[in-house]
Amino acid sequence: MSRHAARPPGDRADLDWCHEAVQGVSRTFALTVDVLDEPMASYICIGYLLCRVPDTVEDADHIPPAAQARLLREYDAVLDPDDDTDPEAFRTSADEWLPAPDERTDDWEVVASTPRIVRTFRALPDDVREAVTPPARELVQGMAMFVERYADEGGLRIQSREELEEYCYYAAGTVGTLVTNLLARGDLSEGRRARLYDTAEEFGLLLQLVNVAKDVYDDFTEEDNVYLPAEWLAVEGVPQEAVVDPAHESGAAAVVRRTARHARSYLDDAQTYLETVPTTDGNTVAAWAIPFLLAVGTLRELLARPEDALSETGVKISRQEVFAVVTEMTTADSRAPLGDLREDIAGQPFHRASGQAD
Repeated sequence: MSRHAARPPGDRADLDWCHEAVQGVSRTFALTVDVLDEPMASYICIGYLLCRVPDTVEDADHIPPAAQARLLREYDAVLDPDDDTDPEAFRTSADEWLPAPDERTDDWEVVASTPRIVRTFRALPDDVREAVTPPARELVQGMAMFVERYADEGGLRIQSREELEEYCYYAAGTVGTLVTNLLARGDLSEGRRARLYDTAEEFGLLLQLVNVAKDVYDDFTEEDNVYLPAEWLAVEGVPQEAVVDPAHESGAAAVVRRTARHARSYLDDAQTYLETVPTTDGNTVAAWAIPFLLAVGTLRELLARPEDALSETGVKISRQEVFAVVTEMTTADSRAPLGDLREDIAGQPFHRASGQAD
């Protein structure tokens, strides 16, 4: 299907800009959008950008917590269909915190373009907007709540496993619900619909927990956030403020490994979700299986070298493996069952397991 063949209504230039913007802010989500057909590709793309705006505001350590919370509450009002707050008003409020145009990252360009994203979203069909708005607003409200909770700390300091799961729900479980709302608009059996919603949150939690485990260094040094629970760090004798201190590497690495193992506990439900998703309205299984399998590969690397998450070295899988996974999911005539692919990738990099050269 042509990328433009069945695009939703709205300005073509705005839609094109949204697709280009996703490429800049998230390599993984860009892969998902690229593997979807229209109109789902645009629905997911725009829904993701709506959520990326508050995520960038929440992560900005140069914005005081009180101002962050105000911006997030104002953005929530923009998304509220019963509120007449204009996206331009939010853009004006955000203006003092925006980097200069020639210094903006792709993320801040998305924030600066909030009116364009909202305008594009409002041109989508009613049922699409009704599917996206509640979970997107829940995400924004949850982020505002966490910013306010840790306003005196300067950054987030997650205390317990329960609070970690609460944060991950707002950051990513809501996105799982958003995606599921879009996928479940068609004619599904009650059993299939129930199975989707029973596992949607777990799919989102898996991906977010993998991010928490692998991004410890960047989260602390760039955003002043510590998502590794204080109670887990305390068991290892690691103060949260010393989470990336080389003197505490062994203890902090043990908590990274514990977080990765906790993420791994969601793999079965996430796989069930993927095996249940309908392929209607331009949806494809590959679009969601790719981030799932890349998460499996990242967990493999995290469990092998958790200390890499605590330094600039970082934890990532190779471009060769990413390419091999994408190729397998998008071009294989007789694609292996998802469970077999998961097992292969958990054991070794997929481009080696599948016999592709480095």
